[in-house]
Amino acid sequence: MSMNRHFGPELRRLRLEARLSLTEFSVALNYDKGHLSKVERGERSASPELARRCDAFLGANGELQCLAIRADTGSDGAGSPTSTNLWSMGRRAVLAAGTGSLIDLGLRHGSTASAAVGSLLPSFRTQFDQLRTLGQSTAPKVLLPLLETQTRLVAGVVADTPSATRAPALRLASRFAEFTGWMAQESGDSRTALGWTGEAVELARAGGDAHFGSYALVRRALVTLYAGDATGTVALARRAQHDGLPPRIRGLAAQREAQGHALVGDERDCLRCLDAARDLFDRDDASSSTEPLIGTTHVTDPAAMTTGWCLYDLGRTKAAAEVLDRECRRVPPHALRTRARYGFRRALAHAASGEVEHACAIAGELLAVMPAVPSATVDRDVRRLARELSRFRSSRAVRGLQPTLARVIAPTRD
Repeated sequence: MSMNRHFGPELRRLRLEARLSLTEFSVALNYDKGHLSKVERGERSASPELARRCDAFLGANGELQCLAIRADTGSDGAGSPTSTNLWSMGRRAVLAAGTGSLIDLGLRHGSTASAAVGSLLPSFRTQFDQLRTLGQSTAPKVLLPLLETQTRLVAGVVADTPSATRAPALRLASRFAEFTGWMAQESGDSRTALGWTGEAVELARAGGDAHFGSYALVRRALVTLYAGDATGTVALARRAQHDGLPPRIRGLAAQREAQGHALVGDERDCLRCLDAARDLFDRDDASSSTEPLIGTTHVTDPAAMTTGWCLYDLGRTKAAAEVLDRECRRVPPHALRTRARYGFRRALAHAASGEVEHACAIAGELLAVMPAVPSATVDRDVRRLARELSRFRSSRAVRGLQPTLARVIAPTRD
């Protein structure tokens, strides 16, 4: 209740300073007047969504959000990962498992091994691209065993080969490991995700990639972002932005930092980071590389899509809806996971702007595909949308959506 006593009076002070009556304020925010009155009196707590919206409308520069942020940012320990030594098997076991599976292929010695690895590498790369595509339409827990096996296989096949042949295969193995970590995160296991990310760094370093460790910081920052740890997200993302890194890694890090700033309502630093990300992506030539592209491959303009994402967190819901409308139309139809990730945030932006029927229409299409592509990270926005729509129970569109929404949410409950 102490938080409520601080937040409510400050909200009222800022509202009166803006010369707004409670009625005018409730209409502007599309919130019930009685609820806002109880919040101001400290009788009700402010949800993170309401705090963001009030902060943005009153120009509080994150002060209201800071008052409303809860002390705990998640109980799974993922908020501030400090070690990647979480995977119980370890690198030697990975290499041993992979090598053991290939003994019968005669790939263990000298020039025969080198030639064999050279001939297998294009096939492994094709498999990686196929698995990445499959990840857009397949449940993570179905894909994980196959990804784990392939990571061990690719790493193991080069264990005893000359370094010139080994390097590109190890770099590819690191990409398998990184993608395995992402699917682990999507399945709801952040600890295993961080373990596989650490394994990816070791494999990349063994393959001569000095930059992948910095990209791993961006991946770790995604875990802290979904844990609600804005400070950890910003700190990790900043470590991946020094001048010696490729523009794409720095651009991905800049947009992750922007998301961290948006969580606490810091609009100035958020927009500054988004501008930096946009400039870095413009200078990126990674698409000409023969190695797999780092980061998303299904978003045409990552900086623009992240801008829409951040505008919602900043409480600028109408602007967020406009950007996300435009960018979501550019996501390929087959990329179901990506469509769900940004589509539910798009629905949230419309709902928060009072466009409830449109939000329900967007969500209805996405909920139909969620059983095929369950996602622990997308679930966060699905639950948030359910809370947002619960304020509009009299809406026919909301009542029609609620049974489907409940079925999708139910499996995620503890």
